[in-house]
Amino acid sequence: MTEPTHHEPHGESLGIRLNWLRAAVLGANDGIVSTAGLVVGVAGATSDRAALLTAGLAGLLAGSMSMAAGEYVSVSTQRDSEKAALAVEKRELREEPEAELDELTDLLEERGLTRDLAREAAIQLTERDALRAHARVELGINPDELTSPWQAAGASFLAFTAGALLPLLAMVLPPSSSRLWVTVVSVLVALTFTGWWSARLGAAPARPAMVRNVGGGALAMGVTYAAGSLLGAAGV
Repeated sequence: MTEPTHHEPHGESLGIRLNWLRAAVLGANDGIVSTAGLVVGVAGATSDRAALLTAGLAGLLAGSMSMAAGEYVSVSTQRDSEKAALAVEKRELREEPEAELDELTDLLEERGLTRDLAREAAIQLTERDALRAHARVELGINPDELTSPWQAAGASFLAFTAGALLPLLAMVLPPSSSRLWVTVVSVLVALTFTGWWSARLGAAPARPAMVRNVGGGALAMGVTYAAGSLLGAAGV
């Protein structure tokens, strides 16, 4: 007999961790692309380091705060919906326990158990913790792991900021003669990595994800640089 591998992650906790990690990668990717497009666009109009730093910092702060606020609102709405669903389920368990037991039996039977086994499992789960059983089986919610809007907002803020720092520093630190190419190369390398990692997390082919990521970033920088160059030439 083989020993159980308790060190391996399973269940909803693993899914939650993967979702958080995927969100962090995508947040960093957004920070890279948006800030790179901004500073490269400004670089097309001027080579002044102070102007580039001001634009980059403004983009970083605006983007990170926007990401954090959006994630906070989104996750707060999700959490409110989950809590409302749990409240309804709790009321139904109190008012109609037999109907809820039948419902849980039906749900377990739909998952492949025989009717008798589903009934026995439903009874045991109900006796142990009826609300948790219905939350997991019927609603797909883990009452112990409701999403935290503050954690989501903080993670989005940090991920976007980390991604945005790369193009910002690549633009303002090198000499003016090489800062544009340093920024472009650094950004494309970083986008290659984030594209590969996001595909890995989703168990998808890496090459298409990397090509899309790099292509989108290159297009964003090309368009904003062209716009900045035109505005700079026009003296705007």
